[in-house]
Amino acid sequence: MILIVLFALFIALAILWHSARWRVAACAAVVFWLLSAGWLSGILLDFAQPQVYRTPYDPVKAGAANFGPRTAIVMLGGGTEYRDGKLVPKYDVYARIALAAGLHAQCVRAGRTCRVIVSGGNPQHHASAEADNYAPYLLRAGVPRADLVLENRSLTTWQNARNVAPIVRPDDGETLLLVTSAYHMRRAMLDFHRFGMDPLPVVSNVRRVQRGVLPRLANLKVAEIALHELIGIAQFYAYRMLGWF
Repeated sequence: MILIVLFALFIALAILWHSARWRVAACAAVVFWLLSAGWLSGILLDFAQPQVYRTPYDPVKAGAANFGPRTAIVMLGGGTEYRDGKLVPKYDVYARIALAAGLHAQCVRAGRTCRVIVSGGNPQHHASAEADNYAPYLLRAGVPRADLVLENRSLTTWQNARNVAPIVRPDDGETLLLVTSAYHMRRAMLDFHRFGMDPLPVVSNVRRVQRGVLPRLANLKVAEIALHELIGIAQFYAYRMLGWF
């Protein structure tokens, strides 16, 4: 959607600035080539997912050190989509589900009290909320229903943090792990800190671009994701300055 708006702005500029329409068209072509060839989309992605969040969680290396006597594993939603007529999680969410389930199993093996909190409402207005859609996958991955908490009202990352805050118990010594994709982690940590939580960031997967000469649709998708995150981060700071957050 963001790239479509950008393209529409170039068209509008060409119409309004009739005498320079070919220069506007050339500029648009260069911008979209840089995005689709990975050069500009790679820069945007680097800002969205800084180096500190570009390493996926390694359960072997981490061991049981990150689990407290009581641990809450918060998994953030990443959307749903219809595939062959069935509503399923979007691509990146499968890595989040697998990691959240793996963390729960590792936590239980360490002898700790553990639960998985899934936060995600229905911003796309699909047949069910994200948390409700992901629940069966987590159950099949071995998370007991008694250890699964569904927060299915959040429509934004800010609302994820706001709605999870009353559920977790950091004042009672509950350790908080935050599971999401690398490109989403920077914005998620800002929002969770805003509500007084200091979770351990646990990266489920990292997005990358393929730089080259030929345009790639995958690079445009990455650019869209990165722009969405960067706009969200800018919005966070703007709202904080205005006193809205």
